[in-house]
Amino acid sequence: MKNNPTLSISIITYNEEKNIGDCLASVSEIADEIVVLDSISTDRTEEICRKNPKVTFYQHPFDGHIQQKNRALEKCLSEWILCIDADERVSRELGRSIRKILDKNPDIAGVKFPRLSFHMHRYIRHGGWYPNARYRLIRKGMAYWGGENPHDKLLLKGKGKKIKGDLIHYTATDLSDSVKTINQFSSITALTRYNKGKKYRLWRLLLKPVSKFFEIYIYKHGFLDGIQGFIIAISSSYSSFLKEAKLFELSVLGSDKPSNLSSLFEKKNDSDRP
Repeated sequence: MKNNPTLSISIITYNEEKNIGDCLASVSEIADEIVVLDSISTDRTEEICRKNPKVTFYQHPFDGHIQQKNRALEKCLSEWILCIDADERVSRELGRSIRKILDKNPDIAGVKFPRLSFHMHRYIRHGGWYPNARYRLIRKGMAYWGGENPHDKLLLKGKGKKIKGDLIHYTATDLSDSVKTINQFSSITALTRYNKGKKYRLWRLLLKPVSKFFEIYIYKHGFLDGIQGFIIAISSSYSSFLKEAKLFELSVLGSDKPSNLSSLFEKKNDSDRP
């Protein structure tokens, strides 16, 4: 008699003491093992993780979301792997749907499902934020993390399937935390694009922030999320502006890498760029 498929949970962390306990609790019932790859946290993240008997805890210095998440995948031992972030929670409905997939064990590479974000005291259901279904449950060896740091995504080596149930995402503690993330992520994006040989363009600096606002607030109905929807549209516009402005700083002004990035991020010389 064939054994039931096993499930690993893959999580990367850095100073997530406020989130990781609830994250682990949301998956402990469905997981056979939980792999946490930590970027040398200085808070209680490690202590909280080691209290859960299903957690195997590893550490590696952070050098990019894609790099860390692929390392975490390699450490997972189960037939199936569910990849989540510390600020995400598996809802009860999603947990049941995942269990059904494991019981059927279909011949597919991955499974995607909606992600519902909670931001500024409400669930955000418009502006392109929902359903925003992404592949997160994969068969080991049949997918890998790719995309562009920090906006990574799982790329399948085969067919996929969609299931019901929301992955709940707690995006930020408050607006100040959100602005901090925008600043950090825009720096990573600008440096990644510079190192890939992308050039600054004035038209992008002028037009992308405007088009991003109208895309989110009007075209994708962000206005239906009230004042929060307006703030999200403005924040996304600002993020677009920062990415191009920092690319200008790197490529035209010849500045070093953004000052809010660690020493693990490097600006390539012109001779090393595509």
